[in-house]
Formats: sequence, C-alpha cells, structure tokens
Amino acid sequence: MERIPGTRLRALRDTRRMSQAELARTLGISPSYLNQIEHGSRPLTVPVLLRLTELFGVDAAFFAARRPERLVAELHEVFTDVAGAGVRPVPAGEIEKLATDLPAAADAVLMLFRRYRQADELLAAQARGGDEEAPPGRAPQPHEQVRDFFYRRRNHVAELDDAAETLAAEIGIRPGEVRRALADRLRTHGVTITGLDGEDTDLHRYDPARRVLALSTHLRPGQQAFRMATQLAFLEQEALIGAVAASAEHDDPTTQALTRIGLANYFAAALVLPYGDFRGTAESYRYDLERLADHYGVGFETVAHRLSTLQRPSAPGVPFSFVRVDRAGNMSKRQSATGFHFSRGGGTCPLWNVYEAFASPGTVHVQVAAMPEGARYLWVARTVTRGRGRWGAPGKTFAIALGCEVRHAGRLVYSAGLDLDDPAAATPIGAGCRVCPRQECPQRAFPRFGVDLAVRETRSTYVPYPSGPPEDTAGSPATGPRRPRGPHLAARPTPRRVATRSVNDLLTWSPSHLVT
Repeated sequence: MERIPGTRLRALRDTRRMSQAELARTLGISPSYLNQIEHGSRPLTVPVLLRLTELFGVDAAFFAARRPERLVAELHEVFTDVAGAGVRPVPAGEIEKLATDLPAAADAVLMLFRRYRQADELLAAQARGGDEEAPPGRAPQPHEQVRDFFYRRRNHVAELDDAAETLAAEIGIRPGEVRRALADRLRTHGVTITGLDGEDTDLHRYDPARRVLALSTHLRPGQQAFRMATQLAFLEQEALIGAVAASAEHDDPTTQALTRIGLANYFAAALVLPYGDFRGTAESYRYDLERLADHYGVGFETVAHRLSTLQRPSAPGVPFSFVRVDRAGNMSKRQSATGFHFSRGGGTCPLWNVYEAFASPGTVHVQVAAMPEGARYLWVARTVTRGRGRWGAPGKTFAIALGCEVRHAGRLVYSAGLDLDDPAAATPIGAGCRVCPRQECPQRAFPRFGVDLAVRETRSTYVPYPSGPPEDTAGSPATGPRRPRGPHLAARPTPRRVATRSVNDLLTWSPSHLVT
C-alpha cells in the first residue's frame, strides 16, 4: 500500500496546526476517511487532491510518491560500513523498505551511526597518544552539524523565505538599487555604515553599542549588499531566526551560533534575491547562471546557492544540488534539494566535472553523470576566485557545481546539444570510492568497504582493486582450511578466472603508470 501521499498530507496538516476533524470538515469528507488516507489504507482521490491543492496552495506533485534516493544511499553507506565482524549484510530491498516506510526510524539509524563514528574517531585519537583532547559529550564538527541541518530541510527554510520576500517588497528591493534600499532600512534602526581600513582582515564588523556596520573595502557591491542584508536579518528577524534555530536541537553553543549565522545568511540571500522575482527571472533565462549573476549584480556562487533553495511547494524551481570544493577535494559546502547523495565515508568521485573545472578557471563545464543506482544528473561547474586585492596576498579558489536530475534538464540552457535520453552517453560517477559499487572503475582510489580483494601473484589488471577471493600459496584462489577428503573426492579445485594484480602492484602501482 502506497503511504507517501498520506504521510505528506499528515505532515502538511501538522504544519498548519489543523486537527483531523477540522481538515475533514474543510474538505467535505468524514474524519474516519481522512484518517484512513493519512495511514495509507485509502487512496487519495482526484477530487480530494484538487481541494487540498487549493486549500494549502501546493502543487499536486507535492503528494506524488518519490523514491527516497538520498536516504537510501546514506543507509547503504551505513550498512556497508558496518558489514562484517559478525554483522550480516542488509539486503537492498530491506534498506529501501526502511527508507520508504519508516523514514523517521531511518533518520534515527543515521544519527546513531554518526555518533558511533564520532566516538570511534575520538577513541582513535586518544589511542594515538597525541595532544588531541576529546570535547566531553559534544560532536566534534559544528560546521558539519549545521550543514546536516540544512541538508535535512532540503536547503529550504520557508519561514525565512516568506519573511524576506515580504520585506523586499516593502523596502523596494530591485536590481541596481539593492544597497541603497538596504542602507535606508538600516538607518531606520540607527545603524551607520562605514568602511574598514584596507589593512583589516575582517570582511565586516558590527558594533552593537555604537550601531556601526563597517564593511571591508575589498568587498564587491553584491557582497556588501549581502553583509548589509545579514545584519538586517539579525535586527528584524531575531525571534524567527531563534525559533528556527531551536528546532535544530543543538546543545553546543558554537553549533547554535553557527546555525543562527547560517539562517541569517539564508535570509540575506532571500532578501537580495526575492523568491518570486528571482524564480521568474531564472525560468525566463533558462537558469543561465552567468546571466543571472549579471542581472542581479551578485556572484556566480551566490546565484548557484540561491537556485538550490527554490523549493516553495506552491511555486518550486528546478530542484538542485549545490556543492563547493577546493583543489584538494575538500567539500566546504553541500546542499541538496534532490536525491543526490554526498558521501561521508571518503572523498567524492574524480570523474565528476566539478574537479575538471580547475583545469580551465572561469569556464563553465557541463556534464551528464550517472550514479550507480541509475539516476542521472546534469551538472554545471565553474571556478570562483576570491582575493584580498593586493599583490602577494594569498587568495581562495573553489569549484562550484550545481546539478539536477536529467528529467528537469530541458529547463536549463545548458542542456542544448546534449543527449539526455541515452544512458550510455552519461559519465559513470559515484558517491566516493569507499562506498561506490563500480568495481570495474579504473579511477578507483580505495577498495570498497566490505569487499574482498582478488590478490593474485600471476596476473595484473587495469582495474586497481579487483574483487574476489585471494590467491593461496599454490597459485589458486584461497578456499580456507581444507577438510580431509576420500579418494573419490580428492579432485583439484577448479581455479576461478578472476582478474587480479600482484601484491607489489597493489602497494606501488597506479593507473597512471599505464600511460606512456
């Protein structure tokens, strides 16, 4: 029985604080019928669906059943990591059933696994005898907790989006006049805007006692507007930001502060780029990121990040995943409104075009990529560079990537000339070598968790870590301890044809050695 429409209806009713009796009366059905719909024992009929979309202002697609790809992928990673050591592998069907029928229980499993990993890392640090000191009872990575908070909300905070759009209309936010409108609004709070000294390392600094907002002279106009809008968020939306931050249930003061800053930044982006106007312009420009950046006078990264938040139920944009990485592969930002899964068990995939962007800075790279489970995405990537505006000062370079499922790709200007219908035309990528099931990938950097290597002294392969049973000293695949056999059972074991590599190759060889 399909339970997804009922689950979403119950969640939507709870957010509006309506009882079953109140909603049933509004829809013109009996409370028992509504109760059966919410519990999946009765279907959601077309007349009731139409009344619901009109009542709540949501699109009918809101109630459509969607496979929870991201949750399934995260659970696969967890159960793959813990497989072995007496824990039998969990079948894929059971994982999908857990994610689909019991999403709250699946989230609890993920949370328990993260706490286990954190405890394991702390114990390992103590066992090394280093100077690391474990913070008692606290998660060691506040930034990661904040990213997870936005990740769980699919990078959309409706309360802040609505409040920002209302304020933008009130103060007259429009392209070319954003800083003036923000400065006028800040003056109503008694705030004076000044510049920071050129030698100062801060980007902005606010003095609450003197009500002075100082902005770095190195900031571009769009960046200055963003800092002004962030300060306005703290001045006018303190209660709302506090309420949303409290829902994250973070006990650590550092994590709480970072959550509040993240929410203020979200409000600032929604104020500078109001939802309705920005979404309409994005649709008319076919999501051309550089054109949108020029139109609104903001940076490529700002536009890309804002596009990943356009998930208002009544007027959704293309559901995007957003990521920012550096040359070393460190992922400093990751948000997703799609089923795309960012791995926690190791680096991301080197075949992903986000890394190709570093080879030609400032150029937009487009790629159709396929995940192991068959889902295909259109990815757009480009580098962005930030500096202090002086000779010899170190700068920062990142690659920004924005991706959507192929079924939405036709709405993007970047789909022109691409074959979106042929799965073979997509580049095969994965969530990270340690969890990726593509055993034949020649770019693999690590073997997959829980997979035995086929170590053979007599053969080598192009594939770095072939799977299968190891070889015994006689040159045949190892079969474990041999039991005594009678003469009629003493046949030699049949060697398996498994592509393998030597032990020395596994330690010293890389695929690049094949290139001459």
